[in-house]
Amino acid sequence: MLAYLIRRIGQALLVIAAMATIVFLSIYAVGNPVDILANPNADAKEMAEISARLGLDKPLWEQFGLFVWNALHGDLGRSFVFNEPALKLIIQRMPATLELAFVALIMSIVIGIPLGVWSGLKPDAWSSRAIMSGSILGFSLPNFWIGLMLILLFAVQLKWLPSGGRGPTTDVFGIPVSFLTWEGLRYLLLPAFTLALYKAALVVRLSRSGTREAVLQDYVRFARAKGLSPTRIVLVHVLKNIMIPVVTILGLELGSMIAFAVVTETVFAYPGMGKLLIDSIGRLDRPVIVAYLMMVVVIFVVINLIVDLLYAALDPRVRLQEAE
Repeated sequence: MLAYLIRRIGQALLVIAAMATIVFLSIYAVGNPVDILANPNADAKEMAEISARLGLDKPLWEQFGLFVWNALHGDLGRSFVFNEPALKLIIQRMPATLELAFVALIMSIVIGIPLGVWSGLKPDAWSSRAIMSGSILGFSLPNFWIGLMLILLFAVQLKWLPSGGRGPTTDVFGIPVSFLTWEGLRYLLLPAFTLALYKAALVVRLSRSGTREAVLQDYVRFARAKGLSPTRIVLVHVLKNIMIPVVTILGLELGSMIAFAVVTETVFAYPGMGKLLIDSIGRLDRPVIVAYLMMVVVIFVVINLIVDLLYAALDPRVRLQEAE
């Protein structure tokens, strides 16, 4: 297990290094922030002064070397617009995005696994057909349209839930969270459900296919022959075996929820990292864009590492293959 962990950490560091190079070169090759930050009537001298102050007058290789050196010391640059460390701005918005992503993940699990298992156990029932038809809608409908329809229904027509924002927060170990209060949870429900709907549809299909395969296995037949109750067979034998692919996919989907919550946060004016990214792109605030992308890369790599370790813990064959 130790060799498996060391190998995965080495691969993770290589991925982070490669992505840092790609992110820097791709972002710094697009547009010139000086054109946006400078006064429209500024002359060439003033433009050159702004460029020098921001360090944009240096050759690209020198800028990249400085970026790598500073990144190794925890500095991803200062925002051109806010004149604050870009990493600080990202970290300030991170709790909101992480909270939204985790609540959406829990919603997708709570909705997807029971419906998928039921659909797999009763494949010919009308309820199973309805569940699978609903999962197709979950795949097909775009997030922004779902968000707008939820706002129209629950905020405008019924007036049950707020249409945007984050609402009141409570500090837990210095981290602001909103799900601990009812009012904060009301602000969180619509964006979290919007983000969770696609993932729930994916979990439904994974759980259904896994259940259909598991009920035909010999260990399930043996459990039935022993006289175990259907509930125990499902919870102990079926559910445990279908969780391996579900855990793998949900780990990857959690990273995508964090990275691609941009649309949901924009629709609901939710003050997370995605909203900050959209504002920074409009202003060509390069350090904030790079800091956001690097933070997402690190989150993806860490989640994948955790998923690999969980996979090895759930399936001993993974450890044996690495040992060989």
